[in-house]
Amino acid sequence: MKAIIFDGNLKYLTDYPIPAPRENEALMRVRLAGICNTDMEILRGYLGFHGVVGHEFTGVVEKAPEPASALIGKRVVGEINCGCCECDFCRTGLERHCPDRTTLGILGRDGAFADYVALPVANLRPVPDSVSDVEAVFTEPLAAAFEITEQAHIRPTEEVLVLGDGKLGLLCSFVLDLTGAHVTLAGRHATKLNLAANRGIDTVCVSMEALSEKRRFDVVVEATGSIEGFETALKHTRPRGRIVLKSTVAGTQSMNLAPLVIDEITLVGSRCGSFGPALRALTQKHIDVTPLVSGIYAFEHAREAFEKAQEKESLKTLIDFR
Repeated sequence: MKAIIFDGNLKYLTDYPIPAPRENEALMRVRLAGICNTDMEILRGYLGFHGVVGHEFTGVVEKAPEPASALIGKRVVGEINCGCCECDFCRTGLERHCPDRTTLGILGRDGAFADYVALPVANLRPVPDSVSDVEAVFTEPLAAAFEITEQAHIRPTEEVLVLGDGKLGLLCSFVLDLTGAHVTLAGRHATKLNLAANRGIDTVCVSMEALSEKRRFDVVVEATGSIEGFETALKHTRPRGRIVLKSTVAGTQSMNLAPLVIDEITLVGSRCGSFGPALRALTQKHIDVTPLVSGIYAFEHAREAFEKAQEKESLKTLIDFR
């Protein structure tokens, strides 16, 4: 099959083996797959992953064990974390924190930049007919944005700052705007910020207008994808406020953590989320993700897709395996 792998270098293969589903797994034919910032971090060495990259996809089930054979022929998306199903984390619904988990295209499991991908049946979520393939690709990052509301109660009276106008930052601002809180999105790209402004979200272009360090927010979501993002978030969080960290970065930085104690700031690490809220939002058209698509490329032009994904003005770049 066609597949995009990383083994220290990014390679575009046409003879990669089709995955053999394990017990209780299904085999999906991939239709569309999206390039994520985490994929770009993998190319920089994040988690030392080697194999087929990619974890955001829309596919059609081609093989499934009983009693899930009714899924065959259905469009699906897939939760990316695969737990052992036996440990305390898995038994309490925290498969994403299973110490023996694999993660699609990120940790110990081939991903979705290929003609076929395998996942446990329990990870699959049917895509409603009213949701297009392009919209469905956004389920995973949109679920990560909704996870913020699961971890931190956002009150309508609160001031929220989202740092970073990339794909995830925009989605976080869209989701948090649904809470009724006053949301400000800060970034460096006017074109991207306009997508939030068109939804009535306040924006600040930090390349032209510095955020006032005197203004502090109840909740700050760090989604810059940079090592320096946490320090910036700390400057703009009020005493007893909350910082939600969304970035996964292949790098380290020394920092002064004393302000967390002095200002009694709550720090929340936030990663993946459940797909249910994201699929409902897409189905009910509460969030329009299509303006975030910067290009759709056939596999034969996948190299161009990755080049496009690295451009500063680019948002979501998709690879078409149909």
